Formats: sequence, C-alpha cells, structure tokens
Amino acid sequence: MYTQAMSVGPQDVASKVQSAEDARKEAAFEARIAAGDFIEAKDWMPEHYRKTLVRQISQHAHSEIVGMLPEGNWISRAPTLKRKAILLAKVQDEGGHGLYLYAAAETLGTSRDQMLDALHSGKAKYSSIFNYPTLTWADIGVIGWLVDGAAIMNQVPLCRCSFAPYARAMIRVCREESFHQRQGYESLLVMMRDGTEAQKAMVQDAVNRWWWPSLMMFGPADKDSSNSEQSMRWGIKRISNDDLRQKFVDATIPQAEVLGVTVPDADLKWNAETGQYDFGAIDWAEFWRVVGGDGPCNRERLATRVKAWDDGAWVREAALAHAKKQATRAQAA
Repeated sequence: MYTQAMSVGPQDVASKVQSAEDARKEAAFEARIAAGDFIEAKDWMPEHYRKTLVRQISQHAHSEIVGMLPEGNWISRAPTLKRKAILLAKVQDEGGHGLYLYAAAETLGTSRDQMLDALHSGKAKYSSIFNYPTLTWADIGVIGWLVDGAAIMNQVPLCRCSFAPYARAMIRVCREESFHQRQGYESLLVMMRDGTEAQKAMVQDAVNRWWWPSLMMFGPADKDSSNSEQSMRWGIKRISNDDLRQKFVDATIPQAEVLGVTVPDADLKWNAETGQYDFGAIDWAEFWRVVGGDGPCNRERLATRVKAWDDGAWVREAALAHAKKQATRAQAA
C-alpha cells in the first residue's frame, strides 16, 4: 500500500573501490536499466541497488501489515453487515499484500525473520500515516478514499519498477487497492447524500484530520529526499515525490467537490496558468516527528504488532513441527 518510508532512514555508501570485473558488470547493469529491462532476482546487481530494494520493499510490506491495525479495530463496529464484509475483505487484502512483498524481498537474500525483527525492534520504518487514530466510522471511509488513493498514486508507477519481482507483485496489489479506494469513496458518498447532519459533520471532521497526513504519504519534498534521485536513475522510482503529490491533489479535489466536503487548506486554489491546484505548505516538522516515533499512535501500533507476533508463536511452532513430521514420513516412505 505505502512506500513513503523508502525516503527516510540511514543511507548506504557504495564502495568506491571496484575490480575490473565488477566495473564491467556494473556497466552492463546500467545499460540494461537505461534500455528499460527488468532485473530478475538471480541477475547480477550492485550491492547498493539490492540494499535499496530490501529497504523499500520490506518497509512497504511493514506498512501493509501495520496498516491492518487502524481498520481492524472497526470490523466489529461496522454499521451494517455489508460494511463489515467489505472491511473484512479489505483487511485480509492488506495482509496478503504484506506477504507478497515479504516474498519479493526474500528473493534479494534477506529472510522474513530479519525483516520482522527490524520492524519489531523499531529499526525499520513503516508509513507514518498509520500512526494516526481512527476515531469514528467516517475515518474508515476517508482512509479508503484518501489514504488508499494516495497509495494507488504511489504504486501504479511501481508496476514498472526495474526489479521484476517487485513490479509483478505490484500489479495485483494495485488492482486490489483500486477496490479499496472505490469502497471508501462510496461509503462517504452514502453518508454525505443520505446521512444525518451529524454524520455529514463526522465525514468533514475525518477529512480535516486525514488530509495533511495523506499528503505526507508521498515522502519529503524532492529537495530533502536523499534516496529519490538514485532510485529514479535505477528505475526503482518513476515519478518524484513532489510530482506524485501534485497529481494526487489534482485528482482528489474534484472528488471532494462531488462529495460536498472541503479540505482544510485555506491556500488551496486552481491555477489556470499551470492547469493544477496550488496548495498550502505541509508541516514537515510533524512529518519528521511522527516518522521519528513520536506520533499519536506510534507506540500503540508497534506494541500491538509485537504482541500479535508473540501470541502467534505457538502456531508457527506447530506448523514447523507438522512440516518436519511430514518430511520425515516422506523420507521413510
């Protein structure tokens, strides 16, 4: 769902000392990238390219898994059976996305245990959007509309990522995210057209709280994004953070007008010269504070995730024991 965290965190420094053979391989690799070829897991790749992918894909997977938590809390409180079924399917999808992405990262030589250890220890990041609380049912619709809408804007270009296993995984993920965005928007549309004044106010309040965090999902401004330039040169990213953010605003404001809600930005206005919306300044201090672990729900989200992992230890142990028993029987047969 969410790839924002790839732009934050410590940077790896590529070695400046290369053998002639490594230089030849890197030149061939760069030529393939320039030609638009896909790189497969067993192909030669620079170590920095591999590490960049492991960081981005694993943090993307972490975001999918942690992203189940804000909405999972509302499954038992959904207002109708239809909404409950939709939300169940969506949360299940997010878990599946995490599994696809962990599997893609594993092809690069890192284990799932290593990735999860990094998440549970706080070393690895996930999208800052999931460190905000879901206070009302309207939040669930707004997450579908804004958060998943921003995710789609981020992820469609990843279907052309130069690393083939990641690109293939993203094709299915994007199809399912499109469903998530549509169901969120439809839920809000019902509330705004047929709901009470209190329900309409609930939707507007949710939009007010989620608008700016949704814009932050695209990562820091291009001038402050130390990974973006290299990732774009390698074809890992196709569109810059700022350009994706602008595309999201331009696509979303007309949808807000149909819903009958306003975004909390006094500086928002249509610019006839550029053919785009101008919008106000993002509070980057808040962004970095939340990324750094001091958001409204950082500790709660991580503690919930660690508890779920610890509580599920017996299931993993039982599955491993069963697999070992089956393997022993197969060898004896």
